[in-house]
Amino acid sequence: MIEWLADPLGDASFGRALIDVGAVAIVAGAVGTFIVLRGTAFLGDALAHAVFPGIVVAFLLDANLLIGALVAGIITTLLIALLTANPRVRSDTAIGVIFTGAFALGVILISEETIEGEELEHILFGDPLNASWGDVVLTVVIGGAVMVAMVAMRRVFAAAAFDPVGARAMGLPVLALDMLLLGLTALTVVVSFKAVGNILVIALLVTPAATARLFVDRLLPMMALSVALALAASVAGLYIGYHSGVSPGGTIVMASTAGFFAAWLFAPVRGVLAPYIPWERERLRHEPAEAVAEVVLASREIREPHGG
Repeated sequence: MIEWLADPLGDASFGRALIDVGAVAIVAGAVGTFIVLRGTAFLGDALAHAVFPGIVVAFLLDANLLIGALVAGIITTLLIALLTANPRVRSDTAIGVIFTGAFALGVILISEETIEGEELEHILFGDPLNASWGDVVLTVVIGGAVMVAMVAMRRVFAAAAFDPVGARAMGLPVLALDMLLLGLTALTVVVSFKAVGNILVIALLVTPAATARLFVDRLLPMMALSVALALAASVAGLYIGYHSGVSPGGTIVMASTAGFFAAWLFAPVRGVLAPYIPWERERLRHEPAEAVAEVVLASREIREPHGG
């Protein structure tokens, strides 16, 4: 095991990839917390599609793909904000219009050129082992800016996420906060692109935060656990991808998904199998009645999927 862990560290490309996926995991874990709490998991997927034409243009110009994704992400955020200025256009409607149109534009652009299968795979599913130091620096700088904004705005983001109506009553600009969260999510999609690609980025945003939600109820512990889970999945997936010769982006996402299903089954109190584990059964006796009812209902749905 020690040799398995130490062997790749002598490879400069692996070292850059490790820094890159680590930075991405921290940012995605934090931003994903608010995406999960706000119930807008589709947002990351939409933005991943929306930055696709910027990636394609950068590829065709032989430029840095992260720069292309960054420009496309900024334009997308501004267009959505412009569209939602009309009260008859909801934010989810504007996102749907922009991301489908942008992705279609990327498809048109890419169909005009001959792209090798390996190059297309790197665009769609990530290529952290070929990240340059320029990619790593850009990821760390953008990710650091996103984290500063998230920490500074966490209280108002939490208010808007848990109780939008109450936040409006308190005078908080919920729409502006949604647009700011949209912009931060777009930047997170950009920095995650090299690690997991255009298709799999939604998993790194949503899955660690969804897993953390099964364990904790408070905001800061959920953010911390989400970041820790994203880091663990990213490092484990990178090692597995490196040693197995398969897509690191894919193995990162699969590691995160496996963690989610393990938590879904065995998480204390909220895991569907918790009532059947002796030590968890004892714990449940001391939990509030609401938590017990939630677990029993979830386990019943598993045993009776058709409501019989």
